[in-house]
Amino acid sequence: MKAWPIALAALLALDVGDARVAEPDATNPDLAKPDAQRGKRALFTRAFVPAPWPLAAYDNVWKVWEPAAKEKPADYDQAFRRRYGLHPPPYPNGKLPMGLREGRLLFAKGVATDCLLCHAGSIFGTSYPGLGNAALDIHALFEELGKATTGSGRLPFKFSNVRGTSEAGAFAVYLWSFREPDLSIRLQDRYDFELRDDLCEDVPAWWLLKKKKTMYFTGTTDARSVRSIMQFMLTPDNTRAVFEKEESTYADIQAYILSLEAPKYPLPIDRELARQGEGLFNRTCAKCHGTYGAKWTYPNKIVPMETIGTDATRFHGLSRKLGEHYNRSWFGAKYPSMEAKGYQAPPLDGVWATAPYFHHGAVPTLHDVLDSNSRPRIFTRSYGTGRDDYDAVKVGWKVEALSQGADPKQPGIERRKVYDTTQPGRGNGGHTFGDHFSDAERRAVVEYLKTL
Repeated sequence: MKAWPIALAALLALDVGDARVAEPDATNPDLAKPDAQRGKRALFTRAFVPAPWPLAAYDNVWKVWEPAAKEKPADYDQAFRRRYGLHPPPYPNGKLPMGLREGRLLFAKGVATDCLLCHAGSIFGTSYPGLGNAALDIHALFEELGKATTGSGRLPFKFSNVRGTSEAGAFAVYLWSFREPDLSIRLQDRYDFELRDDLCEDVPAWWLLKKKKTMYFTGTTDARSVRSIMQFMLTPDNTRAVFEKEESTYADIQAYILSLEAPKYPLPIDRELARQGEGLFNRTCAKCHGTYGAKWTYPNKIVPMETIGTDATRFHGLSRKLGEHYNRSWFGAKYPSMEAKGYQAPPLDGVWATAPYFHHGAVPTLHDVLDSNSRPRIFTRSYGTGRDDYDAVKVGWKVEALSQGADPKQPGIERRKVYDTTQPGRGNGGHTFGDHFSDAERRAVVEYLKTL
């Protein structure tokens, strides 16, 4: 088996999204009482897939960067993080950023990935496990570490079309194509599950999970499923026995995910304006996104495509054949996948920190979410996550509107900095529910959203 399926296996959990506490299983005492602290330790200290690259690839990858560098950059660890959109870990991890950790590669030290590669981000200079990584260029990371390892770096499909998003659905399709329903490795031609790499998926915040009954953007899986968040382990080296052994560990990890709370907005809030916005929000938005405070509500609503009107590429992006295959497998035995009916309207806890918006990150600010006519058609941004990169008025990332898409002659790492909403999977239409607000009303609702 080639090395790149192992690398891909480290990434499938990009949309693990939305899970509640694991349902107790009387046949397995270890699953009956998930423990958040055990889960935190496992998540912060363990690699659950083999390392796809030697440790030397981390130290030497600068040699394949474009434009070429004459010498290793000063403060190399920071330069590495900045290039790929990674962040310092708030836990011991040596010189590596969140999402990478030391692992084993045959008989040497290697670099492995974990869930925090995509499910940990930074805002205002603070790193948060559970915040989707809106800065990550996952394609460049894998491509260039591959070049530093073998000289090739060729990937089997596009890992990302736009920085801050990933092709999580393609990872799933690709890894499952090598597995029989009993999880044995398929030795003949791999299954054809109609892989698409134009879904352009944003990463949901883990702290939203505790409110949800179903998971994934389309709400197609029961949120109680522990096994669903283990899919990234579908490396060829992991047998069914490994999955069965680690199920209790992932019940603990799920419990840790569900213990996370949204960070509070750190800047001043106009409380009187926010109070006005709360009334407008409750009359217009709460029926899908819920209410907030001590007696919060959340309807777990799947909004039909004809109602939401946002880009439908992700909705159509995973084939029925894949769902049927999943349901025949160990993964779908307790909680089978369901047919997609639309997109799930998420809770909005900590929404100020989770820009850009919509399932594919096509809208940079909350103001643009509430005014479809203001959304930039083609734009770029710094991909920094500091205070200077943040728009406190519109609430989201500061962007620069562009008159045309990325220059095809530029390196991919530069092209992926441009979000072009005219491209497949990246349309910025739909969700016009705030268009009826006046400018003053819209400012009030945005101010209220800062308080969530």
